[in-house]
Amino acid sequence: MKEVKIESKIKICDMNELTSDEQRLIEKAKKATDNSYSPYSRFRVGAAIRLGDGTEIIGANQENAAFSVTVCAERSAIFAAMTQYPDQPITHLAIAARNENGFMAEPTAPCGSCRQVILEVENLHKQNIRMYLYGENHVYVIESIKDILPLNFDSESM
Repeated sequence: MKEVKIESKIKICDMNELTSDEQRLIEKAKKATDNSYSPYSRFRVGAAIRLGDGTEIIGANQENAAFSVTVCAERSAIFAAMTQYPDQPITHLAIAARNENGFMAEPTAPCGSCRQVILEVENLHKQNIRMYLYGENHVYVIESIKDILPLNFDSESM
């Protein structure tokens, strides 16, 4: 039997270690939590993305009593960008989440479905999407979804 070791590369930093553009994108993600419709979980997630031309788009999770049709903040923002700006690559993605007690102390990572969508967008535009996962204690900076989805499923898997 052969064993393979898989590692993830994640930078951990304080907000003040980020550039003003990076901080502004995270603040937009935090503000986007105000647009969350989450009456069931009360877990409000906001996302903000920046396109190659500098355009910024926000998204927020939208719940439904039939949970299978709920849309996460990340996919909300990505699908809006792909619909409105289909030729622009997504270069940055910031995610922030809060519950009834405020913003989460630790960063919140994208769910499996969102990771798959982010992978598809990276592959489509042949460009990594730099992600900022916000937590009150620190921010995770991830250079590509492949860093947190190392065994991924894409067109080469079929």
